[in-house]
Amino acid sequence: MAAGAINTVVGSGTLITFPVLLAFGYAPVTANVSNTIGLVPGSAAGAFAYRRELEGGRTRTLRFTVASVLGGITGAVLLLVLPDEAFEAIVPVFIAMALVAVVLQPRLERMVAEHRPPPDAHGTGLPRVAVYLAGIYGGYFGAGQGILLIAILGLALPDHLQRVVGLKNVLAGVVNGVAAVVFIAVADVAWGPVALIAAGSVVGAQLAARYGRRLSPAALRALTVVVGVAAIVQLVT
Repeated sequence: MAAGAINTVVGSGTLITFPVLLAFGYAPVTANVSNTIGLVPGSAAGAFAYRRELEGGRTRTLRFTVASVLGGITGAVLLLVLPDEAFEAIVPVFIAMALVAVVLQPRLERMVAEHRPPPDAHGTGLPRVAVYLAGIYGGYFGAGQGILLIAILGLALPDHLQRVVGLKNVLAGVVNGVAAVVFIAVADVAWGPVALIAAGSVVGAQLAARYGRRLSPAALRALTVVVGVAAIVQLVT
């Protein structure tokens, strides 16, 4: 539930569920694969809950979706092709980067507000390239993907932050979805945790969509950082 809520409002829910799976003894790659599949229903629920913020942007959403699909497939394939030892070595660095992004989120939001394009601005191909790269990261290991997307989209688009969050939910859900399809086809999946994460994340996403704006951002960031540090400790010891 916590992961689904955080993913909907900000985007770093993997920092909640991934360490829990590690603590229960699942191998890092299996934990990551199962976590990605389990969060797909929550991502879909979060995107649906923000559907009003997506009105009027269908063409733009489709263009970014293509970039996310390609990025998610690339990241998922990299996870399965690269050796497990590479994942175990890389992920603590990714988690640390995600935690830095979580801590710096207020500054990123201020930067977005200060440098937001004018209403008649037209996006170039560069934002789509950036979304593709974020999709690779999300398909390989998704923690902090939402924060990256908020920064990319917020700086590239002439929209207020809630519309950016709505588009972020769609794109992060697409990345998780295409990666999940790849994982289900060829990877080792722990289906018990998948079912629990799926159910909890859907409930959390709905609660966040309704009450998320009332939650303390500082408290959410603090919880995420604590859990993320626990994950790093779990991986390196």
